[in-house]
Amino acid sequence: MSCAHIDSHPMDMTSAIRNAKTAKDHYVLARHYQAAAEAMQARADEQKRYLTEYRKHGYYYGRKTIDVKEHAQALAHIYEEAAEENRRMAESHRQMAEEAKQ
Repeated sequence: MSCAHIDSHPMDMTSAIRNAKTAKDHYVLARHYQAAAEAMQARADEQKRYLTEYRKHGYYYGRKTIDVKEHAQALAHIYEEAAEENRRMAESHRQMAEEAKQ
């Protein structure tokens, strides 16, 4: 299982957001957030696959079955929330890009 590390922004987002003035700037940010959303959704899907495995073959994990199920479920939820937030940010920057065109 992987750790819940959801800071997938290698660039200085505060500076990038603060300096975004043109439509192109906002489209770049929108693409960045969309890519982050897709990465978080992939992680959520991975945790869901683990959860399915734990449910099917819980006997492999003995007493830890409940713990690993809960952990996978919690991680899937965290990653889905992160994906949704990144999708919202992407949409927001797409809207700002459209407004900057005008």
